[in-house]
Parts: sequence; structure tokens; C-alpha cells
Amino acid sequence: MQTAPQRGLAAPAGVPVIDGANIDQFLDPVAGGPPHALIFFVGHATPRPETEDVAIVLPELLRAFDGRLRGAVVAASDEDSLKSRFQVSVTPSLVVTRGLEPVGVLPKIQDWSVYVEKIGAWLEPDAPTLAAPRPDGRVQFVYTQRS
Repeated sequence: MQTAPQRGLAAPAGVPVIDGANIDQFLDPVAGGPPHALIFFVGHATPRPETEDVAIVLPELLRAFDGRLRGAVVAASDEDSLKSRFQVSVTPSLVVTRGLEPVGVLPKIQDWSVYVEKIGAWLEPDAPTLAAPRPDGRVQFVYTQRS
């Protein structure tokens, strides 16, 4: 069963709904297509008021970064199982990926300038990917100093 944000995004904006079975296929860039994707974790289990706001922003971001991002909505059935892979701890969230790897996560609703700044930086070829979660659940922080 699709929630209101899924119905609104999947049909009019042409944003597909992806799940555990087809997410890797979606994230693997097609030759000549953009390597980056913007994935919407709706938060089906715990809907929040800002979910509708993020649902409205997603197609606008895809238009603003025209040709540089592909968008998708994570299916309710697989959302919980995919959260840890993409380091989503708060929903709704938008995740920027490069290929199969997450590059950044934007939780809840943000100011437009935050979306433009962060997503723009994450689309750079040298933007680091997020570290994979450790099997023991611990988090590792690495500090690097830029000169």
C-alpha cells in the first residue's frame, strides 16, 4: 500500500518507487546517465508533518539539478531494512548517492539554500562517500585536516 507521498511522487513527477530487490539496479548508473541519485526515505512507519514538505521538495531538487540526479522513493516494505545501509536514522530523509554508495543524508525539511549547497558539494567527483556502518554497530570518526 502506498502512502500519500508515494502516490504523489510516483505518478506525476515520474519518480519510481524502489525496494530491496531493485535498488542496486536503480543506483547503478546507466551509460551516459548521471552517477548520482536522490533517494527519499518517507518514514512510513512513523509519518511526520514534514514528510509532505520533503515530498514537495524532491521533484523541485531534481529540476534544480537537472540531468545531474535521478530520484526515487523507497518502498514502505523495505524502508526499515535499507535505512542502515544508507545511514538514515531520522525520517523523512533524502540520501544522495554516487553509484551504490551514499554520499550524504539530509534529514527532515531543510532551507532551500542548505539543499543547494550540500547537494552541490556532494555531486563533486571528489566528494567522499559515507563510511559503511560497522557490523558491531559502533561508529568510527576520522578527523582529517585540510591545508
